[in-house]
Amino acid sequence: MKKLLALFMLLGLLASSSAVFAEEVAAPAPAVAVEAAAPAPAPEAAPAPKIDTGDTAWMMVSSALVLLMTFGLALFYGGMVRRKNVLSTMMQSFIAVAVVSVQWLIIGYSLAFGPDVGHIIGDLSWFGLNGVGFEPNTDYAGTIPHQVFMMFQLTFAIITPALITGAFAERFKFSTFLVFLVLWATLVYDPICHWVWAVNGWIRNMGALDFAGGTVVHISSGIAALAAAIVVGKRKNYLAEPMPPHNLTMTLLGAALLWFGWFGFNAGSAVASNGLAGSAFVVTHFATAAAALGWLFAEWIHRGKPTLLGAASGAVAGLVAITPASGFVTPVASLIIGAVAGVVCYMAVVAKGKFGYDDSLDAFGVHCIGGTWGALATGLFATVAVNSAGANGLFYGNPGLLLTQFKAVAVSWIYSFVVTFLLLKILDATMGLRVTKDEEEQGLDLTQHGENGYTM
Repeated sequence: MKKLLALFMLLGLLASSSAVFAEEVAAPAPAVAVEAAAPAPAPEAAPAPKIDTGDTAWMMVSSALVLLMTFGLALFYGGMVRRKNVLSTMMQSFIAVAVVSVQWLIIGYSLAFGPDVGHIIGDLSWFGLNGVGFEPNTDYAGTIPHQVFMMFQLTFAIITPALITGAFAERFKFSTFLVFLVLWATLVYDPICHWVWAVNGWIRNMGALDFAGGTVVHISSGIAALAAAIVVGKRKNYLAEPMPPHNLTMTLLGAALLWFGWFGFNAGSAVASNGLAGSAFVVTHFATAAAALGWLFAEWIHRGKPTLLGAASGAVAGLVAITPASGFVTPVASLIIGAVAGVVCYMAVVAKGKFGYDDSLDAFGVHCIGGTWGALATGLFATVAVNSAGANGLFYGNPGLLLTQFKAVAVSWIYSFVVTFLLLKILDATMGLRVTKDEEEQGLDLTQHGENGYTM
């Protein structure tokens, strides 16, 4: 334990020594003579917030980048399943774009970001985007139209439940999945989003840091994936017959699109085109590179050969881990966060065989474990030298932040797992979760959608 603590302290010193920032020293204001008899001017009303075209353009691009990530996820997951299930797997990500978009317009955005009710949820005053117009909302984005901020947040709400599909790929009923999407977005994503990101959300008020979605997106979806794998059960003949990915070129293309789109995910979370966005952009890339290498070498040592699937999975693990920390850490810290994420997530994926659950595409091992490490690493490596609106972490003299991060992680784990578990149990009793054994044997492409991914 002492050696482990010493190692973390050494890593922290390395990260902190890399931060070299120029200090801006304000010149003293010249003295101004004031005539004793001059009346005090009447106070002027505060100017209305003005839209910055540069910030707005960047946030519209970021929204498109994050939306592209869900389509990249469709390719990433689609290549990892067997050929008979490629379309059904991709369909789950694609249709999430449509379903969650409608839910978000009607109630989702209002619940997640609307005026606070008891620090738990937003009220429905923004129902149907009522009052969400062209003017900036100073609580969240003072230089871009409120609707642009709403669209950016929508793309996060879309990809989060889509990530869960990796846990129950190749066996889930499509009709039940549509209902699951609406209920999970409403009962799990929207409340956690409000707690962490909304003005007066209780986790935000606690001081927890989550720049771009470590708890809101990755922990909530990753632990929900574990609940889904347990409730839905294993694929037919799981571990009794080989179930290799059918198209790793497709998976690599999906991973590349995720890497590309993630710059909008993290750098866009600055909600402006500024230096903080640039910093998040930089650390996102270096953490991803380090994680791809971390997973690759861990696999090489453990199994004797480095694989493309391992490198791609490691890259995604790095993207996940740097997400909560991306607006608070230095480039060297991002390398450490990414490298550790690659190794830890590989170990989590290997361990699932010992625990006996069938998380088909490793949503829990990559997103929950990677997101958890990233959230805790924020408590280690965060520094106000990068973001004055954040806080210093353990390696910068503030151990309290690490404890706060741990509390936020624990709450996200427990809430998402329990609600997802109960939700799936109710759906199983009312609609059924799985296709029949014959349908699973034949493949979901044909039995659920009447199509084949390939015609030869």
